[in-house]
Amino acid sequence: MDRAPFGLIRRIGPFLWPWLALLALAALMPMTAPLFQAWFPDNPHPLYRRASFLELTLAHAILVGVSSLVAAIIGIGAALVVTSDKGRAFLPMAGALAAIGQTFPPLAVLALAVPALGYGLAPTLVALVLYTILPILEMTIAGLENVPQGVREAARGLGFSPLGLLWRVRLPLAAPFILAGLRTALIINIGTATIGSSVGALSLGSPIIEGLSASNTAYVIQGAVIVAAFAIATDRSFAAIAALRDRRA
Repeated sequence: MDRAPFGLIRRIGPFLWPWLALLALAALMPMTAPLFQAWFPDNPHPLYRRASFLELTLAHAILVGVSSLVAAIIGIGAALVVTSDKGRAFLPMAGALAAIGQTFPPLAVLALAVPALGYGLAPTLVALVLYTILPILEMTIAGLENVPQGVREAARGLGFSPLGLLWRVRLPLAAPFILAGLRTALIINIGTATIGSSVGALSLGSPIIEGLSASNTAYVIQGAVIVAAFAIATDRSFAAIAALRDRRA
């Protein structure tokens, strides 16, 4: 009997099951209408129906994915620059600017961005990118700076170029820090992305924002439960990546 498929299932299972559970929750949410009707008997509309929960989850995932990718490119790129010999003078400035970006409340960023960019996706992406850069930048800098000086000198003695030293020594050793920063940033982003619905972006924040404005607690719970499941699935995926890396080490 071929055991290869079972081995593959064991390897990808920790990545796959949380996402299957999230999709099942989003797909089956309409079936919970009787539960919410019993829970809130005075509510004539106990289930959010302006968009399907699968559609909301996909829109939320795109919003989080695009903003996190842009933040990762900026954060990791900036960390590489300010930890290089030529860019080290800008290290304090980079940290300060990233901290300012996260200190600014996302709603304030939205309020400033909407007049210039209009309603919808664009101002939400700007707010999320600014809010997500700091953990990525800080952890990447920490990882690169924690590479032992002796390891760097040994690599230079073996003839590594600056690019080779970065690619083959510093980045692999800094990878656990970088993954930790991405993990934190993504989980923060999943929760923060719900505010995009306040300026017209489609996301899992749509039932939450509408529920808050209409005092419909059922809508708030439905959106919040799927957002929480999304964050848990993301966290479990990073935990599985870390476990796989540890087994290979």
